[in-house]
Amino acid sequence: LGRLEQPCDPAWSADVAAVVMQEGLAHVCLVTPSMTLTRAKVEVNIPRKRKGNCSQHDRALERFYEQVVQAIQRHINFEVVKCVLVASPGFVREQFCDYMFQQAVKTDNKLLLENRSKFLQVHSSSGHKYALKEALCDPAVTSRLSDTKAAGEVKALDDFYKMLQHEPDRAFYGLKHVEKANEAMAIDTLLISDELFRHQDVATRARYVKLVDSVRENMGTVRIFSSLHVSGEQLGQLTGVAAILRFPVAELSDQEDESSSEED
Repeated sequence: LGRLEQPCDPAWSADVAAVVMQEGLAHVCLVTPSMTLTRAKVEVNIPRKRKGNCSQHDRALERFYEQVVQAIQRHINFEVVKCVLVASPGFVREQFCDYMFQQAVKTDNKLLLENRSKFLQVHSSSGHKYALKEALCDPAVTSRLSDTKAAGEVKALDDFYKMLQHEPDRAFYGLKHVEKANEAMAIDTLLISDELFRHQDVATRARYVKLVDSVRENMGTVRIFSSLHVSGEQLGQLTGVAAILRFPVAELSDQEDESSSEED
């Protein structure tokens, strides 16, 4: 039953990335509700500063920063990720971010420059992966991540209502209609309330999990709404499950919606 409580791929809401670092060590991670997935580890030997000669230290540090920047660009999909935490002890995070964006300006790196607002600096005790946990407990981080996820939910629900108004053949709600749209591989975005994964009936929970897995297998986007947020409450009024379709499925939209009362 554990799988039913946490549906499908563990990266189902990995719209948060993190770089936890110290001088010479960095981990680039994706953060999900259930785990932290390490995508890259960067290690560079940084010589100590010598009195009157810091050139070796500075060159090694620059080489380290450059490798971390490359790892960020290689492993973080900014189309999906809404926030990138940069965590470190001391001033490492500030120095790294200064370097990264100075280089981005010099090289006209639009990817980094256009996503600069997504980077959030926060303290951690080290550059080891375990130190990220303390950074995620920071109230400022908790608030930022909550707002980020909620903003995505609000936009998805707004898009659904617009589609329902202007192209009703591409906006379905209710489990039976959404399942039929999924059978046609028509779902572009699935909107579903987390409350449905706590349904008392095991078979019903399994049905929702199967739907989510199938939509992802068909390259659809899944938005899991918090029932504690206003957007989740609004989705709950639409039976808790809705879908924006890739293409019209007219024969389904003409059917009477049977699921609004039966599947609750």
